[in-house]
Amino acid sequence: MLTKIHAFLNSILDQEPETSAYDDTIAIACLLCEVSHADQAMQPEEVAAIENSLCKLLSIDKGKAKELIMIGKEKMKSANSLFNFTSKLSVLDGQSRINLISEMWKVAYADYLDPIEEAIIRKVAKLIYVEQGLFI
Repeated sequence: MLTKIHAFLNSILDQEPETSAYDDTIAIACLLCEVSHADQAMQPEEVAAIENSLCKLLSIDKGKAKELIMIGKEKMKSANSLFNFTSKLSVLDGQSRINLISEMWKVAYADYLDPIEEAIIRKVAKLIYVEQGLFI
């Protein structure tokens, strides 16, 4: 009986890294979508920039990037705050966090920089501990 419980718990623990990696991927997609939607409209230029950013950051193809954008839009609608997404990114190394902020700027500038987009990027940078001097 104890061996069955032990095996069950080990199987659950073995699944966590995959879930964590999936959560990180979704969180990145959500943050990029949040930036583009800050001005209340996702322009085609911004969607293309998000696709390119996801492909670059996550080493995925355009098809997977489009799926992540759809998931990101849905998750973004039900989120209470940016912390819902940034809390999932604590596992990223410093350079990966800087790269994310850099890609967020590219999305923001894809059509034109809205002050709300800038505020979101700066807030995310603070929440994931990227110093201002590293992304300006």
